[in-house]
Amino acid sequence: MPRAQQLNKAVFLDRDGTLIHDRPGHYLSRPEDLRVYKNAPAALALLQKHGFKLFIVSNQSGVGRGYFTGKTARAINARLESLFKKRGVKITETVFCPHAPDAGCSCRKPAPLMGERLIRRYKLSPPVCYMAGDKKSDAQFGRNLGFSTIFVKTGHGAAQLKKHGGKVADRVTADILSAAKWIIKHEIPD
Repeated sequence: MPRAQQLNKAVFLDRDGTLIHDRPGHYLSRPEDLRVYKNAPAALALLQKHGFKLFIVSNQSGVGRGYFTGKTARAINARLESLFKKRGVKITETVFCPHAPDAGCSCRKPAPLMGERLIRRYKLSPPVCYMAGDKKSDAQFGRNLGFSTIFVKTGHGAAQLKKHGGKVADRVTADILSAAKWIIKHEIPD
């Protein structure tokens, strides 16, 4: 596959409950409390090895609710990127919506605005992109962008599956490493 085509494919990743531990009912408001899932670095390294750009796309309503600041959210994201970098994984970019659910913004997942901006900025090809997350809104976000979607059972995943039924995404996997392996095995040819 020509290198130019490889640069157009990407995996978009939800943060809380997909890459890091998410405690239901609590907001991660301190960088030092961040806990990466044990297999997340290996999953992202595998995707990176196969030529995927990696993006973290997250709703951070704790900012809009006043639980922590945008500066704190950026510090948490910077720490996460640093932890991955130490394991040889480069996150291309991390973006987040800082608004509360009732703010009526156009950037909160499942609305596609954050993804559309990244697609334009990095000249991504949606048919060869994927979205992985633990909530129905993550899968809908991916669908809204024309991506294949993977739902992980970590974080809120198990409860969301029970609530919305088994068909919330194109594929349901146990965790992010299983999702990465599925993506590599079933990669859409470009």
